Amino acid sequence: MENNFPVAAMINRVAHTMHGIVSAVDPTNHAVKVLLQPENIETGWIADAAMTQVGDLRISCPCAPGTHVVLQPIEGDGEHWVVTGVVYDAVMTPMISPATGEVARPGEFLLAAGCGDVSQNGQVGETAGNTGTWWHVTPQGLFCGIGDTRLTIQGDSIVWQVGSVQAVFSERGLEMTGGDIVTDQHSLNQHLHPFGQEMTGLPVG
Repeated sequence: MENNFPVAAMINRVAHTMHGIVSAVDPTNHAVKVLLQPENIETGWIADAAMTQVGDLRISCPCAPGTHVVLQPIEGDGEHWVVTGVVYDAVMTPMISPATGEVARPGEFLLAAGCGDVSQNGQVGETAGNTGTWWHVTPQGLFCGIGDTRLTIQGDSIVWQVGSVQAVFSERGLEMTGGDIVTDQHSLNQHLHPFGQEMTGLPVG
């Protein structure tokens, strides 16, 4: 009889908004199965939340197993649910921006992939380290990156950085440090100029 207590609790529950943990995903049909909390009873396949679907504009971000979600009963029917939102909590925490070292603030937009896999019970696993892709929009500028590559666009400059090599495009022109500019024939740092039958030295300044 012990195993019937969760079932009885669900039958006698008045259908209302609930929290759940995604247990399975069907990205082709944008559907998920969810473990209803706190009984931990799994739903059938239900509609996943659509991030944006307005006319010909669509943004797709399917939930992954372990995602913490909010479910809404259709017309108050506890047998028919739909995922209406995804929530952050003490386990599934917001990402820290590599650009600011903080979570996104009001008025900002932070998009990141590679934040760490989650298990069916919602526990966060290992993160992707510096291999994750991220994009952070703030009032101060646009910041994005992947691995050791980073792009920063602000009001007075555009900065590209790959490892220790950095290029800055601003009103002063294009400045590069830590590397070389190379065409299919010449190197800016290593090229020589002919002078009659002789050759000049390497470029200086």
